[in-house]
Amino acid sequence: MSAGYPLLFLALGTLGGILFLALGARKQLADLKGDPERSNFVKDHGGPPRPNMPGTEH
Repeated sequence: MSAGYPLLFLALGTLGGILFLALGARKQLADLKGDPERSNFVKDHGGPPRPNMPGTEH
């Protein structure tokens, strides 16, 4: 039974490390954008629609 504990610690440590790196990357991206509450998708959308290409009118 005690042989499984190192594997459990390794698995939890790996997941913790991945979570730590993901949160660090998210914070770095939010700092670069200057506004952590809004994503790039929200900032770049909402303008007028593009005109249709010639010949694609329906």
